[in-house]
Amino acid sequence: MFLNTIVSSFMFPNFEITKSRNDMKKLKHFITHNMFMLMILILFVLQNANSQPVVGLDNWFNHETNAKTGKPFHYLWTDTANSGYSRWGKIFTDKGAKITTLGKPEPAVLNKVNIYIIVDPDTTTESPRPNYINPEDIKSIVKWVKAGGVLAVLANDGPNCEFTHLNKLMSEFGMTFNHVTLHPVTGNNYEMGACINLPGHPLFKGVTKIFIKEVADINLSGNAKSILTEKEKVLIAENKFGDGYVFAIGDPWIYNEYMDHDRLPESFGNRKAAENLTDLLLNYTKKK
Repeated sequence: MFLNTIVSSFMFPNFEITKSRNDMKKLKHFITHNMFMLMILILFVLQNANSQPVVGLDNWFNHETNAKTGKPFHYLWTDTANSGYSRWGKIFTDKGAKITTLGKPEPAVLNKVNIYIIVDPDTTTESPRPNYINPEDIKSIVKWVKAGGVLAVLANDGPNCEFTHLNKLMSEFGMTFNHVTLHPVTGNNYEMGACINLPGHPLFKGVTKIFIKEVADINLSGNAKSILTEKEKVLIAENKFGDGYVFAIGDPWIYNEYMDHDRLPESFGNRKAAENLTDLLLNYTKKK
């Protein structure tokens, strides 16, 4: 509607350009008016371009390479196999966000994104030379979150995630992961990974049951709060940190394999929970 109003104003008025003073005044008014409207249109386009949230997925701390193809894979936007995040990426883009993949989280890199997602930092089993989270990275990430950045950390269970360096980062936000494996699932017995009796949190709006397989629980301190606690174990947590927000779970959780019902029974609402998580993260970008 707004664009149509502006564009329609560029239609020429019903007059013939002559040498009369009256017509010259009309022409001058027409040019001035349309230059003003053109400037409004340009500002409108630029404002909307700048308002599009950008979601950066880490490929520095999680940097696995497929032995068969030699290409990066595992929890990436571009990975369309069971191991990928291509379906989550589509949820973000369907909601108007732009997705991108990030390398080392230097300040100049972080300042170009609104949401930064770190998933399952590499162990030496997954990468011969892991990029560990170092003090410089921690300083950059903490400063970025405090200024309004939205950080989501989806780790993994004990044997499959590098916790020593990750926990140094997470401790800045009042959270640390335990080196354990909860919710072990045998074969197709998906109910072993079921979480029910979900709390009244926006993450679980319209959701009655989720699937989480082999998850590490979280220790909390400071202002960090539990989102989901099961048998006195915190499985999902959050912290409103400075002007920013931090979300944490000890599992990659909503990758392609367990997003929909390719494997999961219909009773599980992981896709709805993924959509809710996406909304949650995007909403916090608007509170900067």
